[in-house]
Amino acid sequence: MNSLRLVRTAHQGVSEIDVRMMERAIELARRAALDGEVPIAAVIYRGGEVLGEAANNREAMADPTGHAEIVAMREAGKRLGAWRLEGCSMAVTLEPCPMCAGALVNARLGKLIYGATDPKAGACETLYAIPGDTRLNHRVEMHGGVLAPRCIELLRAFFKERRAQQKAVKDAARKRSA
Repeated sequence: MNSLRLVRTAHQGVSEIDVRMMERAIELARRAALDGEVPIAAVIYRGGEVLGEAANNREAMADPTGHAEIVAMREAGKRLGAWRLEGCSMAVTLEPCPMCAGALVNARLGKLIYGATDPKAGACETLYAIPGDTRLNHRVEMHGGVLAPRCIELLRAFFKERRAQQKAVKDAARKRSA
């Protein structure tokens, strides 16, 4: 019996491999949430080969550049022995911010697959369109909304839990001071 599972996607230009890599990113994001990091993760791949993968690690590393996309690009560059990621794709659970979108262009990434759009910092289509800007030296093929409901739910659940924890801390402080 064939162990391959057919994954259907309604996104033109998004392959079964792209969807599998997004599923991997979602799993990495889920693990990041358990470690107290915002659940965002990225996987860089060429064909079916993973070249780099990471979840946000800003809290653990006290690093403002510890975004999943940046960390995964560093890992992929080291693995390839080159900073150019031509012919590579990235699956990331949240639309990249301006810093990450700029890094994708500078790394010459071939294709970007992302899940949820980001109304506060999205730099691919929501607030800016950095990877497709014709004034820049490279353009990245982009496909947003891939497995978006799952990506959105991860983020919503994480921030709901965080708000509940913050409220509990404030309530306990009020009780102590009363």
